[in-house]
Amino acid sequence: MGGAVSAGEDNDDLIDNLKEAQYIRTERVEQAFRAIDRGDYYLEGYRDNAYKDLAWKHGNIHLSAPCIYSEVMEALKLQPGLSFLNLGSGTGYLSTMVGLILGPFGINHGIELHSDVVEYAKEKLESFIKNSDSFDKFEFCEPAFVVGNCLQIASDSHQYDRIYCGAGVQKDHENYMKILLKVGGILVMPIEDQLTQIMRTGQNTWESKNILAVSFAPLVQPSKNDNGKPDSVGLPPCAVRNLQDLARIYIRRTLRNFINDEMQAKGIPQRAPPKRKRKRVKQRINTYVFVGNQLIPQPLDRRERSRSHEARGATSEFTERKNHETTPP
Repeated sequence: MGGAVSAGEDNDDLIDNLKEAQYIRTERVEQAFRAIDRGDYYLEGYRDNAYKDLAWKHGNIHLSAPCIYSEVMEALKLQPGLSFLNLGSGTGYLSTMVGLILGPFGINHGIELHSDVVEYAKEKLESFIKNSDSFDKFEFCEPAFVVGNCLQIASDSHQYDRIYCGAGVQKDHENYMKILLKVGGILVMPIEDQLTQIMRTGQNTWESKNILAVSFAPLVQPSKNDNGKPDSVGLPPCAVRNLQDLARIYIRRTLRNFINDEMQAKGIPQRAPPKRKRKRVKQRINTYVFVGNQLIPQPLDRRERSRSHEARGATSEFTERKNHETTPP
């Protein structure tokens, strides 16, 4: 569920709405959202729902609502060169956006419970690399996905700068998640119906902040093997790039800079022209609320406009920000 912002006609329109509602607040996050078309991660026949602020699920494939991903991306405070672990990586949509910010010297790992979803994520990643214009405009940290339960990660696994968990974490698993985080790192996860940002300030010290009231399905508990113990899951290695990779990165960067300089010299804008501006009424605007089965227009004066976002959803489950739903990894 979602519905915190209006539906968009396309990906850019959806991002405009998320910006207007202050879910997207930084340019870096905005660029990543605009570069990856959410509709590309939907199955054929379902794309019409891609630009609504709603979660989507089909079989094991799932996507959280855009407003949830926006809050997560902002709360992670991503920087180039960091390491990122996505617990419940799903379609790879979030991991791919993260990769655009981490750049070629970051680490981008995901673990997903369902093997068919991992294959789906790999297909979508390959399609992005081969077909998207955005791939040539960014320095990209390609995600690596593995199949497994995120509660079965091997005890000797490396730690990460940034971690996101896309399913509800029970209180007795909180410390397990924290151990995966480096000192100075940020962990974002839903715990006790709150999307929470946890910063590791020292070896045994933490700072927590609630971001948003949410409702996530809980993590799936690990199954046990014949010995009565769950099998451990190994994460991808943190490999150092070889000389061939470094040469490719340098060549692509040089070509990108050359093209940008040429465009600037010719007065060609590097960014796409701005989206059409919304028509605004200076003195009064109308909002709509559900009363029973009827949609009733309600006048909203100028002084109340700043509170209109909080007022949405007070009368309709379709717009209630408190009850975002997603699915477990």
